[in-house]
Amino acid sequence: MICSECGLVVGDRVIDVGSEWRTFSNEKSGVDPSRVGGPENPLLSGGDLSTVIGPGTGSASFDSFGAPKYQNRRTMSSSDRALISAFKEISMMADRINLPKTIVDRANNLFKQVHDGKNLKGRSNDAKASACLYIACRQEGVPRTFKEICAVSKISKKEIGRCFKLTLKALETSVDLITTADFMSRFCANLDLPNLVQRAATHIAKKAVEMDIVPGRSPISVAAAAIYMASQASEHKKSQKEIGDIAGVADVTIRQSYKLMYPHAAQLFPEDFKFVTPIDQLPQM
Repeated sequence: MICSECGLVVGDRVIDVGSEWRTFSNEKSGVDPSRVGGPENPLLSGGDLSTVIGPGTGSASFDSFGAPKYQNRRTMSSSDRALISAFKEISMMADRINLPKTIVDRANNLFKQVHDGKNLKGRSNDAKASACLYIACRQEGVPRTFKEICAVSKISKKEIGRCFKLTLKALETSVDLITTADFMSRFCANLDLPNLVQRAATHIAKKAVEMDIVPGRSPISVAAAAIYMASQASEHKKSQKEIGDIAGVADVTIRQSYKLMYPHAAQLFPEDFKFVTPIDQLPQM
């Protein structure tokens, strides 16, 4: 490395940090020329610098009974094994419901904290992983419902809920309350509803919560009822069954929230909404 102005040699030994080999051949012969391990995972103990003995090939690596002489003994501690299987589970679940890597990383971190704290002894690792994924979604501001997490997990909704509460307690953290707006865009997109209906539904749900028309109802069922009301007033009508299937809410639940909202429909719709079906012709249940 020299200076281009005066020719001073700044460094005569430069370490090349690029890869040592470049493979141009297509065939995957079992010989991997790179002599470095996998990427480092800061969540595992030992910084992944453990050594693994490869399978023996020559006659010198087997004893007289044909058993391999050198075996991998306890290369990985049991806690690391549990962590790795949980991380796999988390990324598989996230894959199934298209969650980005940031959420997976946050869920992995949460799981590591719970695992190290040993507060949730006796709970299955899958249940803890599901609860961590649920919390990670909430903290990243894209909450999923328990039913959505339950659908991609092997664990019952009840057990995930239980682990969720214990995990929050163990990590002394909290999550923001879910609101109707959190689910609107996703539910409307899954129902193929246009932006106009989505805006109206968001406005209806927000207004209904502000006016305290739907006390004690879950934000998910209020959102579903608002989508039902907005879609019925537009040309893109959706049945309760269709909305219930997407939102994971029973038809009856939508009906009950809708019944409470229907008498106030005139105040709930945004002013610039173009009615295809006027308010007095909306279904009355």
